[in-house]
Amino acid sequence: MQKVFLNDKFVPKSEASISPMDRGFLFGDGIYEVIPCYEGKPVGLQLHFERMRQGLAALKINYSLDSAEWLPRIQTLISPFGGEASVYLHVSRGADDKRFHAYPKDVSPTVFAYAFPIAPSQALDKNTAKVFKVNTLEDLRWKRCHIKSTSLLGNVMHFQQGQDAGVDEVLLYNQNKELTEAAACNLYLVKNNVVATPPLDSQILPGITRHILLHALKTSGVLTVEERIVHLNELLEADEVWISSSSKELAPVVEVDGRTIGDGRPGDAWLLAQKAYNDYKFEL
Repeated sequence: MQKVFLNDKFVPKSEASISPMDRGFLFGDGIYEVIPCYEGKPVGLQLHFERMRQGLAALKINYSLDSAEWLPRIQTLISPFGGEASVYLHVSRGADDKRFHAYPKDVSPTVFAYAFPIAPSQALDKNTAKVFKVNTLEDLRWKRCHIKSTSLLGNVMHFQQGQDAGVDEVLLYNQNKELTEAAACNLYLVKNNVVATPPLDSQILPGITRHILLHALKTSGVLTVEERIVHLNELLEADEVWISSSSKELAPVVEVDGRTIGDGRPGDAWLLAQKAYNDYKFEL
């Protein structure tokens, strides 16, 4: 029987319960992380925890994250899956006795974590790599996307637009036709072996996979990296387009708005980048 972690103890998944007065349920008032693990080792654990600390501080939720305390919990959660799983960690403000918009005082956070199986790490093979088809949409989400909030309705609605259109993801752009990110991923364009990705700001989640990838590329020197404004009209002129997330690692995009990118297959730059990511993903 799979167990989950809820408020300082492991309980059977079927017995876990959270108050309907929890502000995570009523307001989406919480922060979360998804931490991938391969061979029993978390990827970017300290980076995930630091991003979560920043989010908790932004929402003024008082919860202290201790990696020494959490590592054995993570290992317990992923053990039923042979160490190949992601851990979802969720901290909401907690339950109050009334529904009121302002932050309540003297409530204890609700802390919940569970694991679920994930696909193997992306194969270093252009012939078998999982590829993605995407559409572009104007970004209609809120303007604090750098906070990994549990309030994901804007992302969910954009992602569903992609599903309804029969594509795997959507790439978002702002009112200035500047690309921001995807509904559930960061994004990259490659032209002449130069990787361009939008700079971090309040429109973009600071992805952990993004952080590790850029570090790997800059450290290894296999490709040049530019963090800069990327315009929508650059997409179809790109040699390669990628998206990244904790669950997808680095994924090649072969079609945008029904038009083929490059030769419609994963490119040589993607292969170099995925290898560099693999080389560095347990180091940060």
